Amino acid sequence: MKLGVNIDHIASLRELRKSNEPEPLVAAGICEIAGADGIVVHLREDRRHIKDRDLCLLKETVKTKLNLEMSLNKEIVDIACKIVPDQATLVPEKRQELTTEGGLDVVSLRRKIKDVVEKLHSKDILTSLFIEPNKRQIDAAKKTGADFIEIHTGRFANSKNEKELDKNLSEIKSGSLHAHKIGLGVNAGHGLDYRNVISICRIKQIQELNIGYSIICRAVLVGLEQAVRQMRRLIDTSTALSIPSTSLGMVRGMVSESNHNPKRNRRVDLHSL
Repeated sequence: MKLGVNIDHIASLRELRKSNEPEPLVAAGICEIAGADGIVVHLREDRRHIKDRDLCLLKETVKTKLNLEMSLNKEIVDIACKIVPDQATLVPEKRQELTTEGGLDVVSLRRKIKDVVEKLHSKDILTSLFIEPNKRQIDAAKKTGADFIEIHTGRFANSKNEKELDKNLSEIKSGSLHAHKIGLGVNAGHGLDYRNVISICRIKQIQELNIGYSIICRAVLVGLEQAVRQMRRLIDTSTALSIPSTSLGMVRGMVSESNHNPKRNRRVDLHSL
């Protein structure tokens, strides 16, 4: 299973002080050295983190795959056709949101999405649609001519209890299987971290996971290269071995044991997670 690392929040840190550091270009190189199969960036309409300059530099330097997340906005589509990333992932976008909320409504926007997909294809750009694991949305995605879907895993990641977790995971499994059967490539992402990713890795139809925030958070503590290597190792191990799905209850049990066992070493070895 491939790993795409989203480096948007490297740029977010830079924009906190409107400075020149940290440099997304350097971060992308570190991620690739550490085992990332691709670099993901979202050029938002408001340019809140990644800038046009970043995209141009990344196009010239990324050695694996450059995946551009983008809205259906004409200006952004034109930029994509000019830069020609390896892949474009179409996502919904709202100015007021902190991060992408939910999947693209392909059923309602199918004609517009189809036009954008055709324009991107004319530049030999692979296209993916970020959607919910819903059969109607998946069938509509197929009709647009897109090459892939990226299943929104946010509901799964934000599950409040074990019942909800199991329901959301089941929907991802069913959606992945259906998309695969009708000839779509299947990727997944949003809200995945070093614990919940294990269950997603066991879904054999999923080809690639796109993960950003949790990796950047861990990088603050262990460094970016080590954070990517840890996620890379976790994905490889979880994919290769038959590991029982991690439930929210199990995770809470682990946390509870750590918090209430006075004999437990309070130092956390992040490298072991």
